[in-house]
Formats: sequence, C-alpha cells, structure tokens
Amino acid sequence: MRIRVRHETNYRYSAPAKSVIQKLLLTPRNHCGQHLLDWRIDMDRDVRLRSAEDAFGNIMHSCSVEGPVDRLTTAIEGEVETFDTAGVVDGAVERFPPVLYLRDTPLTVANADLSDFAFETMAHGHTRLDKLHILVDRLYAELAFDTDVTHAATTAVEAFTQKQGVCQDFAHIFIACARAADIPARYVSGYFLRSDGCDEQVAGHAWAEAYVEDLGWVGFDPAHGVSPNENYIRVAIALDYLGAAPIRGTHTGGLNEELKVNVHVAQAQSQS
Repeated sequence: MRIRVRHETNYRYSAPAKSVIQKLLLTPRNHCGQHLLDWRIDMDRDVRLRSAEDAFGNIMHSCSVEGPVDRLTTAIEGEVETFDTAGVVDGAVERFPPVLYLRDTPLTVANADLSDFAFETMAHGHTRLDKLHILVDRLYAELAFDTDVTHAATTAVEAFTQKQGVCQDFAHIFIACARAADIPARYVSGYFLRSDGCDEQVAGHAWAEAYVEDLGWVGFDPAHGVSPNENYIRVAIALDYLGAAPIRGTHTGGLNEELKVNVHVAQAQSQS
C-alpha cells in the first residue's frame, strides 16, 4: 500500500522568542515493512536542518532559529510504500541489545497494581507471543480512548489508574506491563492510516514493540488491539515518548507558547 502523509506543526509565542532550538524525529527509515518513496521537511524560516542519527538509530534533524521569532511552522510531506509483516520488524537499524529495553523510565515504571495486572493477564499465555497478544487484547478492551484526561507527562501508572488516555498512554501501559514481566519493550512513534475514511487527524500515532525469541521485535498497538500492518508508518523508537517525540525543543524568551498540529494521512492515488 502507498500512504501519503502531511504533518504540520505550528508554534506561536505570546512574545517574540530570542531564539528557538528544535530536534525533529519526523523521517521514517526503510525496513522490510516500509520503503520511502518521497519525503521532505520544510520550515517557514531560513534555517539549515542538520541531519544525524540519534542513539537509537532514528533519523534526527536539528535546527537553531535566531529571533525575533513570533511563530514557527514545520511541515513534512511524503509518501511511503508499506507491507504487512504481521507486526514483525525485520531489517530495521538496531543500536542496542534487547536487554536495554528492560530499563524503566519515569513514564513507564510499573507500581504494584500495574505489575499485578501484568502478571495476572499474561499468566494465561503459553509462549511469550501468546502472553503479549493476550495483554494487548485486554488493554484494548479495558482502556477508554479520551483526549481530555491526560497530557504529554502522564505516566503509565496514572493512565492505568484512570483507565483512560490516548495512544501514547496505551503504549506506555503496555511497555510497563511487558517490562514488569521481564520482556523487553519500547515505544514507537509514527502514523496510522484509518480505515473509516477519516484522513484528518490531530496528531501522529504511537504503539509499542516487544522482543520475542525467534521472531525479534514485534509491534503491538493497544489503542486498536492489533499488531501493526500495512496501515502503519514507523518513524522512531525509544524507551518512552520523550525519546521518540516528533518535535522537542526549547526557546529563549517568548513567554508562553501555543501549539497546533494538523496531520493528514491518506492512501495515495495509484499510479496509472
């Protein structure tokens, strides 16, 4: 399948900022599940984007914008050909052994209740893959999607206590459960082509990957109760959201900032 993405991020500052520094994780990499056909990043300022790889092997762009800056818009647009690999990630860049992804972070550490939930849920599976599918099914069934109850700094424990959140929260809860059961797991940011015909979205998507012996890394999306298929574009991985956020940065001056995001994900028109 060919998927076309346009992702626009608009920052506005209540007073002009003296300078802005940003790190962008907005460019997918090729692997067996996807192949980039076209991809570009545009900004509405005269800046030079510096390209590099971060510690996890994600493609990272960084920039420094000198002020005064009252607004800053970043737009990415591109097309990716995707393939259904039943969630198995093959041919991706791997910088670390799986054991690194047992490391807890403030956003993904499990408390006693979440650990108990993880062990009770996965006790019904015979193999690690069985356990993980049972976990993603239960999270999908018991968690409610709500964009108003959590924020970027909400932890897995806080979201699990509320039983509500967005895809970021669902991914963090899945990761916390997997790590509590001694299964390496990590956060994935990317894009999702909806099957209901709605192309306009308010943000990108997030899911998780867990390590399974003899298969390698396998994706699990508790927000939809499935493993990623050809509807998914994988962009960045990390221990949690903070490491894989599409845009992170800082500004000097400017007081408060307002952020608006517009994402358009659609199936590309076939070439005749």
